[in-house]
Amino acid sequence: MENEEEIFKNRIDLDLVTKAVSDIKRELNQIVFGQDEVIDLILIGILSDGHILIEGVPGVAKTMMSKLLGKVLDISFKRIQFTPDLMPSDVLGTSVFNPKTLDFEYKRGPVFGNIVLIDEINRAPAKTQAALFELMEERQITIDGNTYLMDTPFIVLGTQNPIEQEGTYRLPEAQLDRFLFKVNIGYPSADDEVLMLKRFNYETYNDVVENLQPVLSVRLLKELRQIVRQVVIEDNILKYITMLIQATRNYKLLELGASPRASIALMLASKAKAALSGRDFVTPDDVKSMAKPTLRHRIILTPEAEMEGVNEDEVLDNLFSKVEIPR
Repeated sequence: MENEEEIFKNRIDLDLVTKAVSDIKRELNQIVFGQDEVIDLILIGILSDGHILIEGVPGVAKTMMSKLLGKVLDISFKRIQFTPDLMPSDVLGTSVFNPKTLDFEYKRGPVFGNIVLIDEINRAPAKTQAALFELMEERQITIDGNTYLMDTPFIVLGTQNPIEQEGTYRLPEAQLDRFLFKVNIGYPSADDEVLMLKRFNYETYNDVVENLQPVLSVRLLKELRQIVRQVVIEDNILKYITMLIQATRNYKLLELGASPRASIALMLASKAKAALSGRDFVTPDDVKSMAKPTLRHRIILTPEAEMEGVNEDEVLDNLFSKVEIPR
């Protein structure tokens, strides 16, 4: 019996990860109801050092959840409201002439923070979206030939709703590919909505937020990320990830398959998923559970698939069923 326990004992101490995740959920669940899966995905994204695109209809707590993360994580939080008239300089900053020094000085834009919430990210025009390419991929910006590095950690949380189309712009594929996840938020269940009403019956949202406690510092987040990186992923699982990604590039219902960046994203997300589950090794189920949020925004359906009325998740489910799961 002792030998069996030794065999299945984690080689990596994950107590720090599970405690931090539990503490964050405890704080968030005071305000957010019925979105446990969404919270898990956002935490996995943060542990994987990835940007996250959050999509849902108005009123399902997309922005609120992002702001609450800035509250419970003891790190710098910035919010930018994207609008159709927003210019790249409004986001990145610009050089301003200083008459005292007779020289130009760079004035930082609002992107300089650890977590940057870009609300209604699809409302800014193409030139403003393009300004985010270098920022999201390399965690730096270049202004007037000078390069400015972002602080570590640096995570972009973008929100958008799928209903309103007027005054919005489709995000470029190159930008979508820079998001680790696309997280879809739905409506809470009836029971969860009753709990929400009870919570805010006598207290306002601001009253509850004031009582939230920061539970994760920059130092601790860096330590958690190092632990997650040590999670073991066997060669047969890496091959499985590759087969899933390759399959998207040769599927009749897909016009565009997933990129090599998606392979790395799926690997890192699977390792973080395993760590959240209390395991120091990745299983095929970890990969499958992370595949749709990692890939749904990286693929483009063919016109035939759109005419049939299928969505990205349905196509991916059908595709995954054709890829052999490693034993």
